[in-house]
Amino acid sequence: MLIPVALGLGFVGLLGFLWALKSGQFDDLDGAAHRILFDDDEQPKTGA
Repeated sequence: MLIPVALGLGFVGLLGFLWALKSGQFDDLDGAAHRILFDDDEQPKTGA
């Protein structure tokens, strides 16, 4: 019983990985790492 369950979960994981590749999840690996360094908030600061 454990072997079919393990094979089924492996197949589901493989399908999820292939879906992620096809939908472009891995296109820009460095973008998020660089985006965190820059502050895009250009709101005026109100001081008292």
